[in-house]
Amino acid sequence: MKLIRTNQFNPFQVWDSFLNDEFFGGKSAAYVPSVNIKEGENSFDLEFSVPGFKKEDFKVEVKDNVLTVSAEVKKSNSETKDNYFKQEFVQQSFSRSFALPEGKINEEAIIATYQEGILKLNLPKLEETAKPQPKLIEIS
Repeated sequence: MKLIRTNQFNPFQVWDSFLNDEFFGGKSAAYVPSVNIKEGENSFDLEFSVPGFKKEDFKVEVKDNVLTVSAEVKKSNSETKDNYFKQEFVQQSFSRSFALPEGKINEEAIIATYQEGILKLNLPKLEETAKPQPKLIEIS
């Protein structure tokens, strides 16, 4: 990486950098929750780190072998006192999608729970049916 030195001060570049800082919800403030994925003998287990949400904020959907987990929360708080008005609002959302192994997940038995900032999904595997044994056909 080259270091480029310039003697020109550009206040607009500094202001743009300041406004795009994570503190102000700029470009680098996208929220993507961490997820742990474990494959067990009978299921896949996913754990999302999503503090600050309520279970009603989540949408979990399986469509065309794709699991999509999303959430959206909007909060606002306003306060009026003698000579000032203060209003704060927060809007936070995310969406994550995962391709499921085709024909391996029992979509009807997926279980989701949310407790203490962790969203847990249990995706049971379909039971494998025994493969038919070769049958010897006698020729008469």
